[in-house]
Amino acid sequence: MARKRVILEMGTGNDLHGGDYTKAALRAVQDALHHSSLSMIRSLGIDAKTQMFVEVTIGVQQPEKVDTEAVRVTLPHGIVTVKAVKGGLDVIDRERGDNAVIANAAVVVRLELP
Repeated sequence: MARKRVILEMGTGNDLHGGDYTKAALRAVQDALHHSSLSMIRSLGIDAKTQMFVEVTIGVQQPEKVDTEAVRVTLPHGIVTVKAVKGGLDVIDRERGDNAVIANAAVVVRLELP
């Protein structure tokens, strides 16, 4: 059976002071999750822990600064993979030496379907 995408949710998160890319990524993922319900998964009788595959992509300006494992462990269901890519936005306040980080998250759920 092939894994087919059945859910796509998107979210945005930020860290307004401190430039913490992981904090912004976590907030983006939580934003995406709070727009979704797994009622279809439950209705089909699918075991969300072992039969649901979750792929998270985080877009930030400095992807190497995202702790993808810290993001992965926050997802409550599924077999989860997380990757960080170039994207998002940094808003730099040069007067204060402060960096606001804006992260985007795409959360994809795949199921093995015929």
